[in-house]
Amino acid sequence: MAGMNNYSSLLLQADELDDERLAKKHRTGDRDLHLSVTCSPSKKFSDNQDDDTSVRKYLVVGVQWVSLVTENLLSHPFVVLRRQCQVYNASRRYHLQPFQLLPSIVHLHRRQGVTTLWKGMGSCLLVRGMTLAIDDFISKVTSWPKDVDSRTTLKRFGQHILLKCISIGLVVPFHAASLVETVQSDIASEKPGLFDVFREGSLRLFYWSSPQKGRMLPAWALIGPSVSFGITKYLFNLVIRGVSSRIMRRRITNSQDSQGEKNQDTTLKDLNAEIYASLIAIVTTEVIFFPFETILHRLQLQGTRTIIDNLDNGYDVVPILTNYQGVVDCYQTTIVSEGVSGLYKGFGAMILQFAAHVAVIKLAKWVVNQIIEVTSNRPPQRIVKHYNLDEVAFNSRSTTLSPSLSSTEMEENSLVQNSD
Repeated sequence: MAGMNNYSSLLLQADELDDERLAKKHRTGDRDLHLSVTCSPSKKFSDNQDDDTSVRKYLVVGVQWVSLVTENLLSHPFVVLRRQCQVYNASRRYHLQPFQLLPSIVHLHRRQGVTTLWKGMGSCLLVRGMTLAIDDFISKVTSWPKDVDSRTTLKRFGQHILLKCISIGLVVPFHAASLVETVQSDIASEKPGLFDVFREGSLRLFYWSSPQKGRMLPAWALIGPSVSFGITKYLFNLVIRGVSSRIMRRRITNSQDSQGEKNQDTTLKDLNAEIYASLIAIVTTEVIFFPFETILHRLQLQGTRTIIDNLDNGYDVVPILTNYQGVVDCYQTTIVSEGVSGLYKGFGAMILQFAAHVAVIKLAKWVVNQIIEVTSNRPPQRIVKHYNLDEVAFNSRSTTLSPSLSSTEMEENSLVQNSD
């Protein structure tokens, strides 16, 4: 019996040592577990949030560049078609629908090559860059604002309008020279040099009252209508863009309020709203001011002895021979000889232009959504469960003591049976 008691006491001491080691191990594991739960996930979450923010910034810049390239480069072939239709007063086909232009486009490509619709792009970009440079120069000299927003005062807004009027007036002769390069036929005219637009524009600007060619209108006869047309079109575009942007932003805010997502990042949504607001403003402005643009282009091209492609069939070339005395005479002559539809010649080309513009924006938006979806589908964080130390110790003790007690009882029973 003494041996059995000593053996039982040794087993109890061994169980106590095991309990102490197990409790110490659980205390250490719980502390490490708590640190991993409190520190590591927050750090990983902040890193992921920073990565998402940087990705969104790059996507915003990318979409802006796509919209800019589409507006200034990819739309140029349609601008060429539209201007050629506008200035051809003797055309039999008005091309009011986009599909009417497709046979002529195919014939032009077969006869003159793919580059025929990209003529004059260099001069157009130079004129736009010249406009921005003049705006910046006047703004630095006079401290007039070259950009306005909803917080601009009435005085500053008037200074901005005056800046735009001066800029448009100075660029008018160069815009007329760029128009000639855009509509003239490649097979019937010499290809102009890169900086010929500055030479021709300077000649038209310096010959203020007596032009160097017979039917060409003097500069003063063009600057007045061009400034009036340009500034009215610019103000109308500002109003439509501001109204469209506010409506879209309000819809985004109402959608977040209804879905309970006030703290959600809306950078891409705001950018999308701005892009579509700008597109709506451009489309509305171009449609409303299309007849006035037709009259202005005919006045600017008169007397330049320009030969253009005949878009009635896409094979021939025709000269532009007009003798308008001014804006009113051009309007009356067009209405009498061509009808009201004559003011909308080439409207189908503009429809094609904006259809392509919307398609490119839709494609860019789809690519951005795919990139966001890929970057957001990351593996979830490992979820670690909190354990109570007392419950762990109690459960571990119950699971470790019960086998030792059962083994002790079995050994005692076996010793008793042997002694018996």
